[in-house]
Amino acid sequence: MTFDEIVNDYTYEYRDEARAEMCLFEIQRTPSVAIRKAALCELPSGKRHPHQRRIPRALLEQVEARLQRIRRKLAKTADFAALHRLVEGEIGNIMGIGVLTAYDISHRIGAHFGKAPRLVYLHAGTKTGARVFNIRGDSFAPKILPKAFSRLAPSEIEDCLCIYKDDLREGARTQTVRRKSGCVAAVRQRCA
Repeated sequence: MTFDEIVNDYTYEYRDEARAEMCLFEIQRTPSVAIRKAALCELPSGKRHPHQRRIPRALLEQVEARLQRIRRKLAKTADFAALHRLVEGEIGNIMGIGVLTAYDISHRIGAHFGKAPRLVYLHAGTKTGARVFNIRGDSFAPKILPKAFSRLAPSEIEDCLCIYKDDLREGARTQTVRRKSGCVAAVRQRCA
């Protein structure tokens, strides 16, 4: 698959579901309810997100308790990066809670507070996808990716890098990976 085909496929197959998931957190009436659903990793269906399916509920309840204690601080963070740092600092030392879970919970809570990622955060499968572009570290600005990815928001790029990591490796063999200096900012769709 080419990079354009990967982005098109992501948009067609996954975008709506990912947006619906974030809308669940955005529309919650109170921060307490949003934090509870985020910490317990609930999907719109009420089931647990597959990324966190193996984490015992008691551990996720511990995560929730810690985040509920700092909900006012979470609400006051300037942006997603600050919110993510705060969540990582609060739950990152809980045995069994890894980088992916801290990011996912931050992303969900950020949706409630209107704080979307401006960077692409790397963990688990996203690191594999990012290596195709010689990207290392914990996060990066989306504008360094090929133009095809400019149609995606940073959180969608994160998703895409993970889902299509094998296709990206194949695509990199058939395309010249060029870094662009700018990209079109993706507009975050609001829930009705």
